[in-house]
Amino acid sequence: MKILYYLIYPIWYLLSLLPLSIHYFFSDVLFLLLYHVLHYRHKIVHKNLVSSFPEKSADEIRIIEHGYYHYFCDYFVESIKLMTISQKELKKRMTFKGMELIEETIQCGQSCALYLGHYCNWEWITSIPLWLKSEAVCGQIYHPLENKIFDQLFLKIRQRMGAYCIPMNDTLRVILHYHKENQPIVIGYISDQVPHWRNIHHWCDFLHHDTPVLTGTERIVRKVNHAVFYVDIHRLRRGYYEAEFKLMTREPRTLPEYELTTRYFQMLEETIRRDPEFWLWSHNRWKRGRAEFNEKFEIVNGKVVPKGEEAYRLHKLEERKKKRKQE
Repeated sequence: MKILYYLIYPIWYLLSLLPLSIHYFFSDVLFLLLYHVLHYRHKIVHKNLVSSFPEKSADEIRIIEHGYYHYFCDYFVESIKLMTISQKELKKRMTFKGMELIEETIQCGQSCALYLGHYCNWEWITSIPLWLKSEAVCGQIYHPLENKIFDQLFLKIRQRMGAYCIPMNDTLRVILHYHKENQPIVIGYISDQVPHWRNIHHWCDFLHHDTPVLTGTERIVRKVNHAVFYVDIHRLRRGYYEAEFKLMTREPRTLPEYELTTRYFQMLEETIRRDPEFWLWSHNRWKRGRAEFNEKFEIVNGKVVPKGEEAYRLHKLEERKKKRKQE
């Protein structure tokens, strides 16, 4: 594994030294390969677009499709460039609007939670520490990649600008640690992934789909009372982005359960509808439906369990009790 890492790293590093104009040339070539030759995940992309925009014509869907694949290739080369891009250049290309709201919140002694989606270049959002004046820890929750080599590479790249990557399974422990230390933090949560069956507790109407959604972000921010912002990203032109912080609430505990999650998906849908080609359409977002969930699972004491599992557990518990009495 280490040998593979040391083989891939220098190649990635040398490629990243090329100017972005050359990267975009490679992106155009990659687009032709993925879209016209390999038809990369075309069935999933097309199905997602048609079901999300039933009001659009076939020609309109093709235009979005074309734009998505072209942008996806740009995202790929921009991620490569992140390995060596200078802070000065990245600050020109990834700007932030409303940073004063984040600063004010931190100065008032409250940490910030940022709701993000897989929209535009979410990798470049890790440059937030370059804009922050306060002594706050910046980080993002991430799902470790199965491929350990690429996981190491992406960790190195994502943390270059000073943002700390927190593995998803360690999220609550790390957040509580900073909370107890009274250390202000600014943490980004990409919350539009597909939850596992046992993590489905809420459904939203999202892009014409009955959608199971992750609620872990909401549970965490309610527990530690973080101010919550939605990050609305615009692609200004090729290689240039602006992210705007929109305050959702400073008092998450005052909202009804799942209200924050529902608001996030409403705001994300508005962003996607504005410029749909910049969302991750190749992700099989709607592979889990409510009918299958209701058929296979049930909620017992707030936990999602396979149907019959709890009854079986109680049955075995009763058997053990009877056996002890007989003995």
